[in-house]
Amino acid sequence: MEVTILAFGVSKELTGASKLILEVEKGINTRTLKKELESRYPQLASLKSYMIAVNKEYAGDALILNAQDEIAIIPPVSGG
Repeated sequence: MEVTILAFGVSKELTGASKLILEVEKGINTRTLKKELESRYPQLASLKSYMIAVNKEYAGDALILNAQDEIAIIPPVSGG
């Protein structure tokens, strides 16, 4: 299935795009998607604490993704 992933902040810089379209296996979970992203964009692995959001909520590693989900890479945030 094809999924669309939005990238923000430093994740946008590391992937080179604000919107990624990936072909992934049907029934993929968030953990596997992160591994796939890090395989395609190895620089993402340098972000130790980035999160995946699905449909505007932080997603756990076991969440099964659907093609119509809104998926976003949320980089770590710092500041005060």
